Amino acid sequence: MRIGLVGFGHGGRFFHAPLIASLPGVTFAGVVTRSPERRQLLANEYPGVPAWDSLGQLVEAGVDLLVISTPLHGRPELMMQAIELGVPVVSDKPFAADTAQAEQLVAAAQRQNVLLSVYQNRRWDSDYLTIRKLLDAGALGQVSRFESFVERFAPDAVGDASGGGWLRDLGSHLVDQALQLFGPVKTVYAELADSPGHPGIDHSFFIAMTHTNGVVSHVGGSCLQSSPRPRFRVTGTLGCYSVEGFDGQEAAVLAGLSPKTEGERWGAEEHRRWGWFEQGAERERVPTEHGRWQQFYTQMIDAVKHQGAVPVDPQDALQALQVLDAARLSAERKQVIRLDP
Repeated sequence: MRIGLVGFGHGGRFFHAPLIASLPGVTFAGVVTRSPERRQLLANEYPGVPAWDSLGQLVEAGVDLLVISTPLHGRPELMMQAIELGVPVVSDKPFAADTAQAEQLVAAAQRQNVLLSVYQNRRWDSDYLTIRKLLDAGALGQVSRFESFVERFAPDAVGDASGGGWLRDLGSHLVDQALQLFGPVKTVYAELADSPGHPGIDHSFFIAMTHTNGVVSHVGGSCLQSSPRPRFRVTGTLGCYSVEGFDGQEAAVLAGLSPKTEGERWGAEEHRRWGWFEQGAERERVPTEHGRWQQFYTQMIDAVKHQGAVPVDPQDALQALQVLDAARLSAERKQVIRLDP
């Protein structure tokens, strides 16, 4: 199995390359980047992995799967090129600028009978997997509210428009998680905050979603928050689960670690970072599941081998984009937006 990567910026270098290079039985076939600095980083970190000038050159060299991790504004064109060449493709998130653009990509992949998936690696975060386990076990009872926030103080990120602003970039993860847990959404209300120095680029967002099953999800993010809320808080009739801080896989890849270097330790959270189950005065620690970002690629490889479905159905990405489009419209109109069934 030969996997090629298009883009070696922050996303490609830290969120894809370490996982691709850790996969057993996989050849890291090459990286498309023209930047001399990034080519040098590639040579230092992955000796022997060739750099290419174009996606076409990489495909001609031979790949079974292409991963595209470039800024949003040019990514759909590259995805379309890969689809037309008949190569299975993974798109970084956000999948597209809006629902209409995403529909074009999905339709093209269906026409060409090409596998297409979206890198929603946060489905394999340790804390999210813990929530899934609690819900599957019925430990929280009937859930009424789901709260999910990623808040940091990172002023240097305010003007980063590579993902289309924080709503589009980070929101694609948070909305996807909420949809996976509680299903379709019928109403959306949102608030956005733009920096005066970067009009049109949101640095903070809040979305209230009412799911068709009655659960209310509150999700949001900010890169200018000095006092963050809990990462997750899930409230049900039998109790509440909450967890502070962030899944440790991001910090690990930024530190140069990978599933290959860490083995069984990968994705493990020390007990001081475990979440809490609370009901009235009762309070106890909940062991956190191991994070498994590499599971995305394991499932994608199986799909390429015709041994299973893609890890993230592009229809899921379309559904999330519909919510994100409604959120932006809600913020502009300052009203609740109702989604068609």
